[in-house]
Amino acid sequence: MRMLILGPLSGPLAQAAKLAIAAGAHVSQVDKCEAALAQLRAGGGHELLLCDLAFGVGGVVRALAAERIAVPVVACSANATPAEAARSIREGAADFLPLPPEPELIAAILRAAAGKPAGPIVRDPAMLAVLRRAEHIAASEASVLITGESGTGKEVIARHIHGRSRRAGGPFVALNCAAIPETLLESELFGHEKGAFSGAIARRAGRFEAAEGGTLLLDEISEMDVRLQAKLLRALQEREIDRLGGTMPVRINVRVLATSNRDLPAEVAAGRFREDLYFRLNVVTLKLPALRERPADIPALAQHYARHYAGVNGLPARPIAPAALAHLATQPWRGNVRELENAMHRAVLLATGEEIGPDAFELSPALRESSSHAEGFVGRRMDDVEREVILGTLRHTMGNRTHAATMLGISIRALRNKLRDYARAGIAVPPPQAA
Repeated sequence: MRMLILGPLSGPLAQAAKLAIAAGAHVSQVDKCEAALAQLRAGGGHELLLCDLAFGVGGVVRALAAERIAVPVVACSANATPAEAARSIREGAADFLPLPPEPELIAAILRAAAGKPAGPIVRDPAMLAVLRRAEHIAASEASVLITGESGTGKEVIARHIHGRSRRAGGPFVALNCAAIPETLLESELFGHEKGAFSGAIARRAGRFEAAEGGTLLLDEISEMDVRLQAKLLRALQEREIDRLGGTMPVRINVRVLATSNRDLPAEVAAGRFREDLYFRLNVVTLKLPALRERPADIPALAQHYARHYAGVNGLPARPIAPAALAHLATQPWRGNVRELENAMHRAVLLATGEEIGPDAFELSPALRESSSHAEGFVGRRMDDVEREVILGTLRHTMGNRTHAATMLGISIRALRNKLRDYARAGIAVPPPQAA
């Protein structure tokens, strides 16, 4: 995890840097916006920009967007008012970090920015078979297509493959194709030259170059526009890329892994995914079973998240009551491991006894009310009802936008666009999940 700090490295911000380093991050620091942009253009693989409010978060976010640099910005300040913190979110910050920072909050923000889940926790025979297959092909150079429903742990398996490969000493770079606007995705992948488009004031390396010698994960590749798929196919075939506005190809040495929660053969048949790219990526396929199809994993995962969130929230570790484990085994888990994680986080906070009992697992009040009182929607504007359902679902998932999109049956891009419109209208939007 590489983090760039924009602000004076003294006082509370210096403390934040030390905590980030202690949490395993590689930290660099600059005092000027232009210096920050120069480092990000250079393709150093930064996954997070921590920006002091004094530098104007909105201007920084706009400058990044103008140069098509998709790096999350976390605003921070030691003396910001709640209104100033909220304004930074409306201006495009992914989160706000109050200073001086709490170690657990720093660690949570780093995990959320890097998207680094824990290693595989596997007990069920169905998932053990997938894990053995992943480890068997890890040492090869073959492209791997990892499929499965949203929240099944596709990125966890991808990182496990990288860690067992001959490229383990190189970088692991993940790019969520669904989370980055189409107008930014091409530049994010391939980089650009100075003058390639309005706002391209200097050369910028893309994710392919950042992953040199290592592994590039193209997460939710089925969300990529068909036109960009053609350029990706050429990069995989020729092992070279063309920066936007470039005149000379750039050689690359990168292993590509890809994930999708869609039926790619069906997407090919519908003309939404290139058949030749599908065959190029599909050298080896790993299909992850849904959580409901691997019930032996549920107790192990639940206990892991119970310990984890007890530590994050400064609470004593408590066992899960047998009746609660039995309750978990009966759930459909449409959001898979990600939904179970959120359920355990809530249960850790709500449990009152010496163990976590069944009563600690419940729907959030907002979602329960909306699902139990549909008559309250009669006569209301459709836009208002839609907004209430979206925000209620997002609160239920504790800010996890991927899980919320899955529950709502829409793409993460559609959800992100809705939330952006709400924020612009001054409507409070739950911040992205921090852990």
